[in-house]
Amino acid sequence: MYKVSEFSELTGLSKETLRYYAEVKLLEPAYIDPSNKYRYYDDGSYFLAILLSKLRGFGFTVQEMITVMEDESFSHLEELLIEKKEKIKMQIEELHQSVEEINDFLASGKEESESCNGKKK
Repeated sequence: MYKVSEFSELTGLSKETLRYYAEVKLLEPAYIDPSNKYRYYDDGSYFLAILLSKLRGFGFTVQEMITVMEDESFSHLEELLIEKKEKIKMQIEELHQSVEEINDFLASGKEESESCNGKKK
């Protein structure tokens, strides 16, 4: 069993994140000592914490992570990951388009500036 501070260090999840995940029932402690309310995590919790950390890194929302965790067999995890990957690809395309639009706007501003400067001479 791991104390919260040990588990936090082991998983890279902050104590605050662990508290929040417990509050929203994403990752509950394996044991809570009734005498002092200390929370303890076990090896099974470690696997789930690493999974949650990865999902968060992939941009999953808390609600999406709850959906994954509610499916204890993780049978839909691949499907959700593929869906998330497609959304990220779309965001990348949208960002590329925005970059192109900015480049076009900057180029048109330079052309406008150069044509104005040319007329003044």
